Amino acid sequence: MEKSGSKTGKKSRKRWITDWWPNRLNLKILRQNCPNQNPYGEDYDYAREVETLDIDAVIKDLKDIMKNSQDWWPADFGHYGPLFIRLAWHSAGSYRIYDGRGGARDGSIRFPPRINWPDNVNLDKAIRLLWPVKKKYGRKLSWADLIILAGTVALEDMGVKILGFALGREDVFEPDESPDWGPEEEMLTAKRGEKEKLERPYAATEMGLIYVNPEGPGGNPDPAESAKEIRTAFARMGMNDEETVALIAGGHAFGKCHGAGPAEYLGPDPSSSPIEMQGLGWKYEYKSGKGPDTYTSGFELIWSPTPTKFGIQYLHILFKYEWELEKSPAGKYQWVAKDAPEIIPDAYDPNKKHRPRMLTADLALRFDPKYAEIAKRFLENPEEFEKAFARAWFKLTHRDMGPKECYLGKYVPKETFIWQDPLPERDYELIEEEDVRYLKKRLLEELSVKQLVYYAWASASTYRNSDRKGGVNGARIRLYPMNEWEVNHPEELKKVVKVYEKIQREFNEEQEAKGNDKKVSLADLIVLGGCAAIEEAARKAGFSVEVPFVAGRVDALQEHVDAEFYKAIEPFADGFRNYFRNPESIDEADVYTTPEYFLVDKANLLTLTVPEMVVLIAGMRVLGANYNYSDYGVLTDKPETLTNDFFVNLLDMSYEWRAADSYRYTFEAVDRKSGEVRWRATRVDLIIGHHDELRAVAEVYACDDAKEKFVRDFVSAWAKVMHLDRFDLWRNNRELYRKLTSGIM
Repeated sequence: MEKSGSKTGKKSRKRWITDWWPNRLNLKILRQNCPNQNPYGEDYDYAREVETLDIDAVIKDLKDIMKNSQDWWPADFGHYGPLFIRLAWHSAGSYRIYDGRGGARDGSIRFPPRINWPDNVNLDKAIRLLWPVKKKYGRKLSWADLIILAGTVALEDMGVKILGFALGREDVFEPDESPDWGPEEEMLTAKRGEKEKLERPYAATEMGLIYVNPEGPGGNPDPAESAKEIRTAFARMGMNDEETVALIAGGHAFGKCHGAGPAEYLGPDPSSSPIEMQGLGWKYEYKSGKGPDTYTSGFELIWSPTPTKFGIQYLHILFKYEWELEKSPAGKYQWVAKDAPEIIPDAYDPNKKHRPRMLTADLALRFDPKYAEIAKRFLENPEEFEKAFARAWFKLTHRDMGPKECYLGKYVPKETFIWQDPLPERDYELIEEEDVRYLKKRLLEELSVKQLVYYAWASASTYRNSDRKGGVNGARIRLYPMNEWEVNHPEELKKVVKVYEKIQREFNEEQEAKGNDKKVSLADLIVLGGCAAIEEAARKAGFSVEVPFVAGRVDALQEHVDAEFYKAIEPFADGFRNYFRNPESIDEADVYTTPEYFLVDKANLLTLTVPEMVVLIAGMRVLGANYNYSDYGVLTDKPETLTNDFFVNLLDMSYEWRAADSYRYTFEAVDRKSGEVRWRATRVDLIIGHHDELRAVAEVYACDDAKEKFVRDFVSAWAKVMHLDRFDLWRNNRELYRKLTSGIM
C-alpha cells in the first residue's frame, strides 16, 4: 500500500490542533513563562542577583569588546558601538503604548518573531558578540539588561553624556506567542492601514519592521509622506515630535547601513537556517558576505563623517545639501547629496571616501515643517540636542520597566519622569486591623456590593504586566482621563468617588483628633471596598472568608498622570465586566475580532492563568459587576451572592442558547420545555461553555462539592489582581509580594 503523499513526492506532515482549527481560541498565552520554564528554578530572584553585580566591571568589559574587531564578524570602523546601539534600539523600539507589548524588559528579541524580522537582520551577530560578557556574569546579568546596557555604554564611549541606566530586566526563556505581532502572513507586506490610520495596537507599518519603511511608504521615496508614517509610528511608541527628531538624528550620528550587493544572496532568518548555523541566520553568499560585503537593510550609506563620534554632523549634512534619488547596490531607493565632496569615511578602507547619503526617512526630518523646525533648533544648539537625545534614549530603553521602584543599580537617575507613573511619598502611618474592619463596615453602609466590586476592578485591572503600568495604586480612576472612560460609568463614578472621599475625610479627621498620625488613602479604600463586598457576598453564600489586603497605597495627583498616554489606552473591551464597545466589528471567521479574544488578551496582561480567568468572570457575574449593571451573564437568582451558579446554569442542558442580535454578540437561554427565555449572556460568557479547555475548568467549579473551592479560588485570583502594582512591596518585601500575586492565597 502506498504511503500518503508518495505520489507527489511530498512528505506527510504531522498537524497541530491550530493547523486543523486555526480559528479556535488559543489559550496558550495564559500559560507562558511558567516557573518550570526558567532553568534557574522557581527560587531564582534576579533582582537579588543583580544587586550583587559589579556593573562597573561589566561596563569596562563592554568597552573592551567594542574596540576588538573579530574576524568572524568584523566591526565597521573598528568599533561595534553602532551595532550595539542598533541592537538596544531594536530591542526597546518594538514597544507600543496600546498594550505595552514589545520593548526590552524581557530580552525577547532573542526569540521569534522578533529575531527573525527583516528589520533585525544581523542583530543575531550582535547578540553573539556579547556572549563572552553574558558568559562571565551568568545569573547576575540578564540578556535583557546586557543588551540595553551595551547600547548605552556604546553611546557613552562615543561621546554622549548619558542620563543614566537602570538594571532590573528579567529574561524570559520562550517566545511571546501572542498573535498581536500583526495580521500579515508574510513579512514586509503592509496590512495595517495607511499613515495616520495605522491599525491598533501596532507601532510599525509592516510586519518585520520596527517603525516604517526607510525607502518611504510602501517603497515610495516621498519624504513628506514618510514623515506622516514616522509621526504615527513614533506616537504609537509614546514619543512626541521632539523626542522623535532627537532619536533619529542622534541614532543616525553613528554607523552605517549595509547593502553591498543583491538581496538574492541573503540566506534565511535564524529560525529557518540550517542546524549547523547554530542559531545564526542571514548568511550572505555575496563575496565574503561580511565586513564591506555585508547585507543588512539593503541600503548602502554612511550618515556622518564621524560615524563613531556623537555630534551634529548628521543634521549639518541633512540641511547643507540638495538631494537626488539613486539606488543602492541592492536596488533600494536612497538619496545622495548633489555636488557634494567625498567627505564620508569608508568603514574598512582608510584611503576611500564617499559622498553623503541619506534615507527617505532621514529627509522626512527636513521636509516636514514641524520636524525641520526642531531639527534646525538642535543644529543651532548642540548641547540642547545632546540633552534631548539622552533623555529620549533613556525613555526609549526604560519606559517598559514600570515605576521607579523597579529600577535597580547605582546609575538610576534621580529625576522622576511622568511616563514612570510617579506617586507621592507616603508621609503617614498605615491603618491597622481594627481600622480595616471599621472602614469595611462604613463602605458597605454607603455602597452596594456590585458598586464596590465594579470600581475596585475598574481601578486595579488597568494594570498590565507588559510594561507594569496602570493599577489601583494612585487611585487614578478619579482623575482625568480615566474618570471619563466610558467603561467606568463616568457619571456614577463621580458620585462614588465622593462617597470614598467622605469616608476618607471623616476617618482621617478622627485620627488627627485622637493625635494619631494615621491615614487611609483613597486607593486603599477602593481596594478595601472590593474586599468588604466579596466577604459579604461570600457570607451570604454561607462561607466565611477574609480577602487578603495589605495597606500602603497612596493617591496620585493630576500632575502625576500622563494624560495623553491614558487617553490613548482607553479600553474598548473588558470581558470581565462584559463590556465591548463595537459589536458590529465581530467577524466570527476571524477570532481576533471577537470579545473572547480580547478577554484572553486582557487576562494575559494581568498574568492570569486559565482557571483564574474563568473564576474571575464567574464571580464578577454573580456579583453583578457588569458594565451598566446589565443582567448579561448574571446566571443566578441570587445576585451579589458569591455562588457557583454561573457555572451550574451555564452548563445546564435544560436550556438552549440562541443568538439575540445580528452581530452574534448577545444570546438568550431558552427553556427547552416551556420556550421561556431564562437567561441572557454574551459571547464572553458562552465561550466558557463552548471552548473545550474552558468547559473542562467550568465543570470543576459547577460540581456540587466545588462551592467552597470556587469561593476560595475567586478570592485568591481577586487578591492577585489587586496587588499586582504594589512595587513598593516588591522592593521592600519581595516574599510577601510574590505570595500576594501568586494566586495561591
